[in-house]
Formats: sequence, C-alpha cells, structure tokens
Amino acid sequence: MTMVSEPASFLQVRRAQPRAARGSVSSSAVKSRVYVAMLAFACVYAAIGGRLVLLAQMEEAPSKAWISAQDSVSASRPDLIDRNGEILATDIKTTSLYAEPRRILDVDEALEGLIRVLPDLDQNTVRRRLESGAGFVWLKREMTPQQAEQVHNLGLPGIGFLSENQRFYPGGPTAGHIVGSVNVDNQGLAGIEKYIDDAWLAELQSLGFASDRTIEPVRLSVDLRVQHVVRDELVKAMERYRAIAAAGIVLDAKTGEVVAMSSLPDYDPNDRSQALEKDRLNRATGGVFEMGSVFKAFTVAMALDSGAVSINDSFDATRPIRAAGRTITDFHGKNRILSVPEIFIYSSNIGTAKMMLATGISRQQEFFKRLHLTERLNTELPENAAPLLPPKWNELAAMTISFGHGISVTPMQTAVAAAAVVNGGKLYPPTFLPRSQEEVQSVAKQVISPDVSRMMRYLFRLNVLSGSGRRADVPGYTVGGKTGTAEKIENGRYINNKLRNSFLSAFPMDDPRYVVLVVLDEPKSEREGIGATAGLNAAPTVGAIIRRSAPMLGVMPRFGKGDEPIEISY
Repeated sequence: MTMVSEPASFLQVRRAQPRAARGSVSSSAVKSRVYVAMLAFACVYAAIGGRLVLLAQMEEAPSKAWISAQDSVSASRPDLIDRNGEILATDIKTTSLYAEPRRILDVDEALEGLIRVLPDLDQNTVRRRLESGAGFVWLKREMTPQQAEQVHNLGLPGIGFLSENQRFYPGGPTAGHIVGSVNVDNQGLAGIEKYIDDAWLAELQSLGFASDRTIEPVRLSVDLRVQHVVRDELVKAMERYRAIAAAGIVLDAKTGEVVAMSSLPDYDPNDRSQALEKDRLNRATGGVFEMGSVFKAFTVAMALDSGAVSINDSFDATRPIRAAGRTITDFHGKNRILSVPEIFIYSSNIGTAKMMLATGISRQQEFFKRLHLTERLNTELPENAAPLLPPKWNELAAMTISFGHGISVTPMQTAVAAAAVVNGGKLYPPTFLPRSQEEVQSVAKQVISPDVSRMMRYLFRLNVLSGSGRRADVPGYTVGGKTGTAEKIENGRYINNKLRNSFLSAFPMDDPRYVVLVVLDEPKSEREGIGATAGLNAAPTVGAIIRRSAPMLGVMPRFGKGDEPIEISY
C-alpha cells in the first residue's frame, strides 16, 4: 500500500509544477505591459509639456516681423487743423488682423472660419499666407469692431489682432485735394499729408520718435468755412451750367496764403481708392489750361509798367490783324479806335495784341517770367504742374499769348500773378501754411510799380461796373475782375462749342484783401436764348462766393463808397 501510494503523490506533484510555471510567466508579461504603457504615457506627457514650453518661449520672443509690424502701425501722425483750429485730419484707432503661420495647428480650420466671417478675403491668398510658415503675415487691415469680435470668437490659434492708427478726415471731400490722403500704412500719398512726410515726419518715424506719441498739430492757412463755401458754390455752378469740372481759389492778396482751394470732381480721402480716378485730379495746381482773356490783365499791366503804353493811349481795333497766315479778331468787336480802358472792358483781342507789339516780345517774356507764369510754381502740395509754353515764342505766339492763347498755366499761377497786379505790385509765393509778418516781408518781391497796380485796380473795378463782369458785383464790397472765355483744344484744333470759362477777381478794390478765381470746364447755357460765356456763369459764381465768405473773412461791407471807379483821365 505504501509503495503504491508514493508514486501517486509524486505524479501529482509533477503535474502541479507546470501550472505554477505557467502562472509565473503570465505575471511577468502583465508587468511588462504595464511598464510599457507607463513609458508611453510619460512620453506623451513629455511631448505635450515640451510643446507647451516651446509655445511659451515663442510667446515671450515674438518674431522680428511681428515687432516690425507693431512699430509701424503704432506710428502717429499729427492732426491737420485749419487756421481757426478746426480738425481737417486726425488719427483714430482701428483693428487689423494678422496671422503667425508657425503657430497655426490646422490651416483648413482657420481658413474656413476666416472666410466665413470675412467673405471678401481671397481664399487662395489667405491659404498661401497661412501655409507660408512665416513668423508674421497680414490678413486684413482696418477691420470693423463687429468683424474683429466675430474673428475673436472663433478662438483660432495663431490668429491675432493689432491696434493701429487709421487716418480720418471729418470733412470728407471738403478739403480733399488740400489735405491729401495716406495709404494703408498711414504714409502720406498726396497733398499736405505727403508734404509733412517728406519734410520731417518720415524721418521722425524712422527714428522711433512718432510711436504712440502726441505730435503737435500742423496748422494750415485754409479757413474751413470759406473752403466749404467755395466747394458748395462750385457744386451748384456745375449743376446749373452742366459743367464737367470746376476749380476755385481764394488767395490772401497781402500774404500769399491760400484761404480756400477746391477742384471738382474731388474725392473723399476716407476712401483712398477714389484718388486714383483720373477725373478727380487737382485742377487748381496740378492741371494746366489756356486761361483766355484773364491774361489780358497781365498784358495791360506789362504794357503800362514798361512805359511804352499809358492809360491815356488808344489803339485802332477797326480791322482784324493778319499774322503768319492767321487772323486775330474780336468776339464782339466795336470796329473802332479803343482806349486802353475800353480794350480791357470790351476784351478786345486786337487792341491787346497791339499793346503787346508796342511793348515788345522780349519784354513780354521777361514780364511773364517775373510773374512766375513761365515756370513751375512751388507749393507745399506735391501736385504742381509745369506750364506749357509755345515751342517758338515768335510774333504770332506773342500776340496770341497776350490774350491767353498759346500758353497753358495752372489756375494757382493765375491767382498768384493777379494778386501781384492788384496788391501794390508785390508777388508772394503761395503757401498753404500760415505766414508771420516777418515771413511775408522776407518773401515779397516787387514786380510792378504801385502806380501801375493802382491803374489795374481801376480797370478791374471798371470791368465789373461797366463791362463783362457785372454779374460778379456784390453791393458793399467793390468787387473787380476780368472774364476769360477760352475755346478748348481737341486734336490740335479749337472747338467753338467747348469752352473753359474763368473769372479772375479781387475785393475790395480800393485795398484788395483777397483774390478769387473760378474756372468752369465746358459750361452750358443756363437757358435757351443766352450764351455760355464767362460773364454769364463764372462771374456770378465768384459773386456768390464773395457774398457768403467776405463776412467770415472779416471784410465788412461799406455802402456809399466804391460804387464808382476812381477817376483817371484817358
């Protein structure tokens, strides 16, 4: 019994050993798997931690492109104000959208969200920028607050906002051609905005002295009230006479300061794209035109100042003048001998040409150069056109130039020369900035004698009382002036049904304070049966400007004086 039972126990023990061995192996495998899982989780957490550290480091050290953009958009511009302190241009804060492509986790998600909120963005351009891997790219400048809030709510990594300065012009187009405009980076493109950049602001910004700083406002010589009047009257004139364009200038005859200047069609500098349209150019300083009979004022002043002609002289205007195969006639000829005042108020081409011939071609060239009519006129505005002179200044050219044909100048040149003719003979270069009395004296240049200037004031006033400028008269302000009706040139030929009319005036004529010039391009007859000459449209427009603006300028009406011109025998 004993021997049989022992092997059985032995067999049981031998069979039990493999189970134990198998249990031992399973436990080891489980432990290994646990260790591997723990290691994997540790690696994942380490990767996440490393990524967070990297992002934190990137946050602490923004890209150079981001820093450059931040410096650029924080650059300030000075306010532009008129002579009375009214704001013409100022900076306001706006939000712009940018991306840091290196931080974007999902380009498709970011693109979808941005296009949904900002459908005006170009999808291909945005995708290319987001996939560029750059440190900084702009996505949209000058967003509305609503757009910025919607993008912010998307919660997209790598998408951010910068607060930047945007230029705002409270008056819109009122003084658009004067103040000019800026680009999306707040850099001056035209007008005074461009001038101050070139003069000092760009250098200040490059040195970092214009970032988030208040800069002293730049005061202009412009009076915003008068500026509004000039533009408003030009708009009305264009509608009334169905003109295609117009320009108007009010110039201080004693300082050369530009008080108002408007050119229509104009543009709103808040919408900078309008400035690129060709019809919206600044005709007052950037366009040159044949000014027509207003140039007779300069020819008469030249003849009188030379001593070759006196105001008591007369010239035969009974027959046209033939020269180089051309015929010079009068529009409404009197067909008789005319005195110098009659030549002026009847606007005789024949008489004016004969006065020029009596003076001489060389003297004409010298005198026009003296008045800065033959060279580019410099102002603070970059838009200054050079005059167009005849290729050969021969006798025929000199005769036609005497009454405003064959030479093209800017309206501003015309106004500046007229101021010298009536203010006592002193030429002041024009400026859009205020001038002190010391500066006025330093830039003044005597170009004609005071006696000749006094005679010209008489002729200007006589023309409003008895000549073609009667519709410019404003009771109490002794307005004087000269009309100009010039046929436009197309394909090298004068077109008699397309006119450019102007009226050159000053007030008060006993001691002129201001010169007012209005130019209307292709005005039509106000009604059937009447003409479309300057005396019928440009002259009344000047009268309306003077009537409304003179009290603002401190020129009070004086009744009982100035209703008759000063006495000069002829």
